[in-house]
Amino acid sequence: MRGIIPSLVLALLLSLVVSCGGNQQSEAPHHELPDTLTVGTLYSPTGFFILKGDTMGYDYDRICDFARSNGIALRFKVARSMPDLLKMLEKRMVDVLACEIPVTAEYKSRVLHCGAVNETYQVLVQHSGKGMIHDVTELIGRDVYVERGSKYESRLHNLDNEVGGGINIHTVEGEAALPTELIQRVSRREIDFTIFDSDIAQMNLTYYDSINIQLRVGFAQRSSWAVSKRDQWLADSINVWAASSNAQEYSKQALKHYFEVNRGPKPDSVKVDTMAVTPPGGISPYDPLFKQYAKEIGWDWRLLASIAYCESGFDPNATSWMGARGLMQVMPKTAKSFGAQENELGNPEVSIRVASKILKELDAIMRGRTGPGDRIRFVLAAYNAGSGHVTDAIALARKYDLNPRVWSENVEQAMLWKMDPEYYNDSVCTNGYCRGTEPVDYVVKVLNCYNNYKKNYKK
Repeated sequence: MRGIIPSLVLALLLSLVVSCGGNQQSEAPHHELPDTLTVGTLYSPTGFFILKGDTMGYDYDRICDFARSNGIALRFKVARSMPDLLKMLEKRMVDVLACEIPVTAEYKSRVLHCGAVNETYQVLVQHSGKGMIHDVTELIGRDVYVERGSKYESRLHNLDNEVGGGINIHTVEGEAALPTELIQRVSRREIDFTIFDSDIAQMNLTYYDSINIQLRVGFAQRSSWAVSKRDQWLADSINVWAASSNAQEYSKQALKHYFEVNRGPKPDSVKVDTMAVTPPGGISPYDPLFKQYAKEIGWDWRLLASIAYCESGFDPNATSWMGARGLMQVMPKTAKSFGAQENELGNPEVSIRVASKILKELDAIMRGRTGPGDRIRFVLAAYNAGSGHVTDAIALARKYDLNPRVWSENVEQAMLWKMDPEYYNDSVCTNGYCRGTEPVDYVVKVLNCYNNYKKNYKK
């Protein structure tokens, strides 16, 4: 269960050489890089993950930039745990570990750290505004919730001793201890405080702008990429790239993309093309297109309209943080596989046509795996997160004695498990981490919208 994921080897032919533009930088070490580097990594919410079929992440993007800058290709191998990852490096199964390897005495004895060094801190997550605290001594007499047995609980007990006691420490476990759950509870004012690493807290801040994560409660924790202690030449090559102004600017933009761009819910107000007019008694200016393409896939046009509303608020120019575009929020790579170019996705007709093809394909994928009355929920979840994550959830449901053909309280529950490393690193999963609350909430949101449209608009 904890071995290497054998099925995921992503070959990326990155042959584009990035010009240095005349910037001054150190000369590269005199050692020719191979045509292809094998990269070892771990699934995570920020460093390496798959969404709607596209691989992305902060570390993923940066190692791809390194490859482009040196005109080489990459192959990825994903391990299920840090010990497995280190074994892969020691057995020469991978060349570089492009994920955050702690800079500690333990790891220094086994690897050669290289590239940019990242610093994180344990921080207090609290609701911003009235009642916010600014010093750890103000935690005396307050309730703080952390994962049982975690480093956060350990740090909190130490902090309690440092301030003379009096912090009310509450421990939780299982799904209730996941960052998404605890931080969401803080945002809703259901609990006052929790503690997480600053990178996890910062990523969640992009979803919940009502939280504050400024108060540090721990010491700096340093990490970076790593190579074998026998490969000083490769460490030198990565260090030269990391020190270049081009790489630093790219990393800065990647940091902003994954840790600063707001990913929260879209506004409820409908945005429509000012040049288009909603017909009397209609849902949007694009109703004729919804009706046309719904017929081609055998769907109710009001369901297509519901997806468009939940995806973009009927804004044909919408662009998401992950790069999805247009009325139906189609990923450019996916659009290309269905015969449309990225610059066409702002065209409502193209967006709806491509989305209809995607939905038809997803419906075919789910047809033999679900009950007919429940299939639409599986299709909607797959449209939101990608079919790979839904098939992972089906496999988890089957393994852990839930009904793999039923969405509510079964595969829906397994989808939520894919936020937990214990489950997304399970041997039956091939697509890793997924922020499962998003497809689960998406299914509810679209179907609620659809039910409303059915009551108020003719078929």
